[in-house]
Amino acid sequence: MIPYLRLALALALAGLLQALPGGAAAGQSPRWVATWAASQQLVEPRNLPPAPAFTDTTIRQLVRVSIGGRRIRVRFSNAFGNAPLTLHGAHIARPAKVGASDILPGSDRALMFGGRPAVTIPIGAMVVSDMLDFELAPLADVAVTVHVRGAPLDVTGHPGSRTTSFFQAGEAVSARALSASVRVEHWYFVSGIDVMGGPGAAAVAVLGDSITDGRGSTTDGNDRWTDVLARRLLANEATREVAVLNQGLGGNRLLSNGLGPNVLARLERDVLAQPGVKWLVVLAGINDIGARPEDLAHGRTSATATDIIFALTQIIERARTHGILVYGATIMPFEGVTDIDYFTPEGEADRQRVNQWIRQSGRFDAVIDFDAVTRDPERPSRLSNGVDIGDHLHPSAAGHRIMGEAVELNLFKRRQE
Repeated sequence: MIPYLRLALALALAGLLQALPGGAAAGQSPRWVATWAASQQLVEPRNLPPAPAFTDTTIRQLVRVSIGGRRIRVRFSNAFGNAPLTLHGAHIARPAKVGASDILPGSDRALMFGGRPAVTIPIGAMVVSDMLDFELAPLADVAVTVHVRGAPLDVTGHPGSRTTSFFQAGEAVSARALSASVRVEHWYFVSGIDVMGGPGAAAVAVLGDSITDGRGSTTDGNDRWTDVLARRLLANEATREVAVLNQGLGGNRLLSNGLGPNVLARLERDVLAQPGVKWLVVLAGINDIGARPEDLAHGRTSATATDIIFALTQIIERARTHGILVYGATIMPFEGVTDIDYFTPEGEADRQRVNQWIRQSGRFDAVIDFDAVTRDPERPSRLSNGVDIGDHLHPSAAGHRIMGEAVELNLFKRRQE
């Protein structure tokens, strides 16, 4: 090639690379990264909303993201529906304050699906909205509002939102406030928000049960242990582009279904299919060890330590196939739980055996020792008074803070790719 042509080509290529969004070079272009997610399940009858329920109804739901961005998309799920679900309209806006239905003037934007304002989600499926230019600050609260006229009898959602949602009869997706709304503390159909992140953006997914889901935290307070971790990651220069995805489900087990599908069954949807996940934290097993009265009535018994270790090994193998680092969190103490046969000496021995394996087997890429920071030093089989909400199983808001502050931030520094 003639030298001056080679030089011209090189200069043109350099200019093209600089023109890529975010100024990224080849192989480092911006990509979708999940900034918020909620694991979906079949909603039990007791967690369905009162009238107007889903009959010609506007639903406004508030969520708090982790990392920010200027381009977003929203995911909706009908994973457990027994019929198609139609969203007749979907909007996103900035709420005026957490715990209220008001949105800030001028912030409301319509979501589109293939250029159309409505979408029908097939049985068992998820849909992603079109990309939308929307300024989303880190740790921002957003209001996702949808209009439905009927829904499947089997409703997909996330009961343990710890956040207020609002139901109002009729179409009001752009209303400044839903003045006649019914309030519930559950999420329905909305399953994730993604941002177009820079080359350093990535996510950590957290698989767990009600402890991760936020039992014991403050309604509308966003003070789950994962929220505490998200704030710390953002404040740390080396990890400020790391999102946290709380994929906890109340009553969840590793090996058998509880209130929602077991961890092994939901690993694909809740971790491997989430955009931008580079790390996985697993805090699970307490509900496999403990058996509640309703479990015993249906012939289900506690899992053994061998069963739990097998399940954790399966998670490690499957996640590593996708290049994800897997961190094991030790199972926290639970002596004193009053449910019949939930705590037993045999169960405590299994917990200790599983925790020893987590700490010493070398199978995990790192260990987060929640047992060590939450146990009573005088009686290690119990939660400490400063952590225990009072049921001897779940942490209080102060306990969630202790857990979130115990996680080493250096675990989430980006690797060279």
